[in-house]
Amino acid sequence: MSLALGAIADDYTGASDLANTLAKEGLRTVQTIGIPAAGLDLPEVDAVVVSLKIRSVAAAQAVERARAADQWLRARGAAHVMYKICSTFDSTDAGNIGPVLDALRHDVDEKSVLVTPAFPETGRTVYQGNLFVGAVPLNESPLKDHPLNPMRDANLVRVLARQSMAAVGSVDLATVARGADAIRARNAALSQDGAGAAIADAVFESDLEAIGAAALAQRLSVGASGLGLGLARGLVAAGTARRHQRTVLRDRPVGGPAACLAGSCSRATLTQIARAEETMPVLRLDPERLMSGVAETHRALAWAAARLADGPVLIASSGSPEV
Repeated sequence: MSLALGAIADDYTGASDLANTLAKEGLRTVQTIGIPAAGLDLPEVDAVVVSLKIRSVAAAQAVERARAADQWLRARGAAHVMYKICSTFDSTDAGNIGPVLDALRHDVDEKSVLVTPAFPETGRTVYQGNLFVGAVPLNESPLKDHPLNPMRDANLVRVLARQSMAAVGSVDLATVARGADAIRARNAALSQDGAGAAIADAVFESDLEAIGAAALAQRLSVGASGLGLGLARGLVAAGTARRHQRTVLRDRPVGGPAACLAGSCSRATLTQIARAEETMPVLRLDPERLMSGVAETHRALAWAAARLADGPVLIASSGSPEV
C-alpha cells in the first residue's frame, strides 16, 4: 500500500480534527493513537494520521517521537508528510514546533518548508505573517492566558524564528493570491537566502488550496487542519488521489457507552462544558488532587461507572485562566 498523504499530529484532538477534514474532502483516512506496530494491517486508505502527544513535552522527546512517526509513514509510501500543529500555534520559545520542523526537514533534505496554521472556516487567518483568532490578533485572544503555552506574540515569523535553528521568512497574501507557482517561487527564493521555513498568509479557503498545491512539490509541510484541506484538494486535482463519496472503512457502527473528556482551557471548551451541564452529568476534576496521586482518578472512574448506563457523561479538568 502506498499512501497519498501521511500526517503527524502533535495531539489527539488535533489529529481527530485533521482526520475529519481529510475524510470530508473524500480521502479514505485512518487515525492511529500513537505510532503503530511495523506490521499493522491497514485497509486500502489514502491517508494516515498518526496521533502523538508531543505539544508540551520536552523538545527532545517531541523530536524523537515525530521522527519515528515520519519513518513509519514514509515506509508505507507517503511521499508527503504534514506535521499537524494547533491552529493557534501553541508553543513556547523553546518549541516544540521549531525543533520538530528542523528535525523532519533535515531528515528529508528539504530547504524551506511552507508553514500555515490558517483555517478560515474556524476563524484562524494569517495576514502579513500575523495570526488572527477571529477579528483579533493572537496575542489579544484568550490564548494569551493559555496555562501551558501563553501566546503573547501574533507575528509567527518571530515566534517560529525563536524556536528554529534556521531563519524564517514569509509568503505574503499577494503572492499566495497568484497561485501555487508563485508560492513555490517565493519559497525557493527564501531558501536561497538561508530560510528553513516560510509562514504563508491565508485569509480565504482558496488560499489554502494554493498553499496545499505548492506544498505537495515538497516532502514536508507544517500547519493546522486547514492546510490538510488544501493538501487533500491538491492531491485530488493532481490525480494522486481520488475523491471518494463514501470514506467510512467499516460497515459495522461503533456502539456502547459514551464518555467525553475535556482538558482544554480555551474559551470555546469552557462554553461547551457549561452547555453540556444542561444535558448530561458533568464531573469537574480537582487539578491539585490529580497531581498528588491516583485518588482523583479512581473517584472519576467510579463516578462514571455509576452513570454510564443512563447516557453520556462528561469529565473535565478545564478551568478559567484565574483558576
